[in-house]
Amino acid sequence: MAASLLTPFLHGRRRRWGATEDEVQRVWPGDNLVTQPKGEYMHAVTINAPAAAVWPWIIQIGQGRSGFYSYEFLENLIGCKMRNANEIIPELQYLEVGDSIQMHPTMGSPYKVASIEPGRTLVLLLREDTKTGKAFELSDKTPEKYQNMSWLFFLDEHDDGTIRLISRSRNDWNKSLGNTLFFGVFGPITLEMDRKMLLGIKQRVETSEVYYTNDDE
Repeated sequence: MAASLLTPFLHGRRRRWGATEDEVQRVWPGDNLVTQPKGEYMHAVTINAPAAAVWPWIIQIGQGRSGFYSYEFLENLIGCKMRNANEIIPELQYLEVGDSIQMHPTMGSPYKVASIEPGRTLVLLLREDTKTGKAFELSDKTPEKYQNMSWLFFLDEHDDGTIRLISRSRNDWNKSLGNTLFFGVFGPITLEMDRKMLLGIKQRVETSEVYYTNDDE
């Protein structure tokens, strides 16, 4: 974390950690939700397992759910009350459009499930008029104070039985000194947290012998 804050000249490389040039250039699900991002990143990791083994760990993420498999201690320093799961939780294996994924139990608005393709794609969206607390559409007049942030999880399955797990975030917000300072400080930290999350998922999948399948999907 300290290194990321002290080496801003490496920020560009951290924004695309693990991703290939082809992956960076592709258009991904959810890109249309934030058309003019002020900040974005794409991270990727290869997991030696099929998508069916990875998806259950993705779908159960969230505060009050399975956590984000990242730096739990640091998250809890700011009151996230996070507990990272080391097992697949059957009762958390279903999401639908409109469901909430919280980052903090009391602070900020939750992400909403914008779209989902079981076993392949999960797109989360946080779009809010931060002055009124209400959601807005891209077709609406842009609020004076707002956040518009998408977060994609994509499982790109290969013929050799491995998958590429993609985490892609695109973020837009109103220009202000507060936002500049906030995203300037927490932006680099978010990159490190996201990298740790992907490695946490990879470690859990590759050391687990249990593949969970939902027969209702």
